[in-house]
Order: sequence, then structure tokens, then C-alpha cells
Amino acid sequence: MNAMNKAAKEKLKIENLLCFSIYSATHAMNQVYKPLLKKIGLTYPQYLVMVALWNEDEQTVGQLGDLLILESSTLTPLLKRLETRSHVKRQRDPIDERKVIVSLTQSGRSLQTKADDIPSCILNASKFNIDQVIKLHEQIIELRDNLLTIG
Repeated sequence: MNAMNKAAKEKLKIENLLCFSIYSATHAMNQVYKPLLKKIGLTYPQYLVMVALWNEDEQTVGQLGDLLILESSTLTPLLKRLETRSHVKRQRDPIDERKVIVSLTQSGRSLQTKADDIPSCILNASKFNIDQVIKLHEQIIELRDNLLTIG
């Protein structure tokens, strides 16, 4: 095997693929989140919706979709399940009936207190200090934004 074939083969090793590093880290992250979220009765995607609403209540489905980078076909079933559990309510915008406004219920607001320690649990599990996490976060956001400009 010549040097060029060897280098090409090395690039295609699963452990050398950036996409696999990100995928496997995401999988590991979800494994850490799972028991924490189970305690408060949420899945990871539901948690993201709730965090978005805890930061800014009364958002349209479109706003939530844009923020979370989710299509409405994915987001709507999530919202229905959260509504069934009385954490959110959905109602048509009285000004523009094409829009649906999602807002927290009292149950949804009170859930925030139960979720307050989750970020620190994740930080502890990462074994990174806060400066490392901030730098990594910035790099991941930059990577995501760069990739989104291509697609």
C-alpha cells in the first residue's frame, strides 16, 4: 500500500472522523442527562423546549423551532406531550390565527426549580472547568454556524 492510500485509509477510520467524535459525545451526554431528566419526568428534547420557555415564556411554535433548530413536524408532537402533562398550553395567536403561542403553565414554571441543578451535574460529569466548557461551547457553536451556512 502506498503512502497516499495509507493516509486516505487513516482519514476514514471511525475514530478519526470529527462527525463520529461529535455523535459519540452527544450519545454520552444523553446518557448523563437521562437519569437526571427521568427524575423530573422529561425527555431531552422536552427539556430543551422547557429551557427555552423558562428563558422566554409565550413563544410561537415557529420561534421555538428556529431556536431549537427543529421542524414543526418534530416540535408539535413534543408540545402535545408537554401539554398533556400540563406543563405548557398552546393557543392560537388572536392577532394572527396561523400562529400558535406556547406558554408555560404553573406546573411548567414549578418544574424549573426541579431542573435547576442539572447544568451543574453536567459540568461535574464533564470533569471540565467552567473556562474549558465556555471555550468548547464557543467552538461548537462556531462549527454549527459554519456548517449551517453550507447547507
